[in-house]
Amino acid sequence: MGTFLMGSCSNCSQNAKKAKAVVSEETTEASDAQERAFDPETLPEDPVFELKTTKGNMIIRLYSETPLHRDNFVKLASERFYDGILFHRVIHGFMIQCGDPDSRTATPGQRLGSGGPGYTVPAEFVPELYHKKGAIASARTGDAVNPEKASSGSQFYIVHNEAACRQLDGNYTVFGEVLEGLEVIDTIASVETGSADRPVEDVKILSVLPILE
Repeated sequence: MGTFLMGSCSNCSQNAKKAKAVVSEETTEASDAQERAFDPETLPEDPVFELKTTKGNMIIRLYSETPLHRDNFVKLASERFYDGILFHRVIHGFMIQCGDPDSRTATPGQRLGSGGPGYTVPAEFVPELYHKKGAIASARTGDAVNPEKASSGSQFYIVHNEAACRQLDGNYTVFGEVLEGLEVIDTIASVETGSADRPVEDVKILSVLPILE
């Protein structure tokens, strides 16, 4: 970058401010890139992640057939949004749910489930993507206040029992599946729970990182 001399022309002050703004934007972008866990642009259409928890690790795949949900999950994971978040709602024989950012700093017994990034994701129902064991689907608010069945911006659940969850097909967007680690779902689903189905002992997501070939 060239040196600007004060007073050499009438536009120099303005140009210098523009140059500083450009440098500031570049610095911010570089800082953001360094803080991200990974670059979303490097991932394939059906990205695979290792989801590490305090009860074991799962290998998950996101579906290209639900691009809005896939891209949103990838964005949040790259920002480390899920690191330290709890499985705040666990129902044995049904599903395990997480994704509430308020859970990261929750006190014992605190009721959870209403937190998120401040936006929703439009529903993406694909008949071939159903609630089998290990299916990953988005939580959402009820039909009375959400007739379009838009998904939570961050909360999702993993199916423990297919028979119990198939009733949710066509009502909640399924956007991924567990490829390996189905036994981890069993382990989490079996923990002792208290009020509002929250585990008595915290079960945390430690990290969500892509597996690149």
